[in-house]
Amino acid sequence: MCDTFVALPDTTASGEIIFGKNSDRPQGELQDVIALPALEYASKEQVQCTYIKIPQVRRTLAVVLSMPRWMWGAEMGANEQGVVIGNEAVWTNQPYRESGLLGMDLVRLGLERAATASAALDIIVGLLNDYGQGGNCAEHFAMNYHNSYLIADKTEAWVLETAGTFWVAERITSGTRSISNNLSISGKGDRRHSDVIRHSIAKKQIASPSELDFARHFSAIEGQDSITVDSREFRVRQLCQLNHGQFSIETAKSILRDHEGNVCWHGEFETRGSQISSLSPEGCQHWFIDGPFPCQQRYEIARFPSSS
Repeated sequence: MCDTFVALPDTTASGEIIFGKNSDRPQGELQDVIALPALEYASKEQVQCTYIKIPQVRRTLAVVLSMPRWMWGAEMGANEQGVVIGNEAVWTNQPYRESGLLGMDLVRLGLERAATASAALDIIVGLLNDYGQGGNCAEHFAMNYHNSYLIADKTEAWVLETAGTFWVAERITSGTRSISNNLSISGKGDRRHSDVIRHSIAKKQIASPSELDFARHFSAIEGQDSITVDSREFRVRQLCQLNHGQFSIETAKSILRDHEGNVCWHGEFETRGSQISSLSPEGCQHWFIDGPFPCQQRYEIARFPSSS
């Protein structure tokens, strides 16, 4: 129900990293773009996430978040250090919990606490291990899912995919990469949960570590083909590849406004927010749409508030 992509410097026209995401949510759900300053907290303070409380850190970073109004977490966002994160709903063969951290809570926690993409990955998987993911993900009806993430900063990008408490991460080193609503890491990734291989061997899905295919073995329908030519996922990958070497902010806008593959979605679910970020050691810029349908609105540049 969402699409997130990244284009690395070898494929962008100006040599920066470009990140983009559309947030597709239930029709009519309100989603806001908010800016929060860096904050200091007392020792042993707790933070109330959407459903559970967890220990707060001593200092959080300034963030800009695009977040459904009813929840604590965010669909996507950026922090003052140039880290960006977007998440996707995925359905897996692992149990769904009635309570825990929402995937959107983990997006916000990663942005508030991490100065780099790899640190954000560490924070998300650490919290996933400690508290689990779970809880209703919609405001007015029941919907529970697991999550994948695209995490980037000024120098690197990662895809992190989860199934319950299991996870695998793939570092993106060149070209473009996108995620949608299917597990997409076909292999054992560059990093993984310490028990994911042992679990797959015990389930007799694989006989040796080299056989692990996270997408195949942990999808809700084992072995399903996640890419079809009429899917949003295929359409986003196609548009990213067509612009190899010339990928720009305007390219990102055109992808997120595309209707051929319902990337800009109008329907029972609809695109309620959108983000584009340009990331480089020379500086970062972030543009958001605060409202539905990128095809009908302008991207506005976001600015971080002063620390409090």
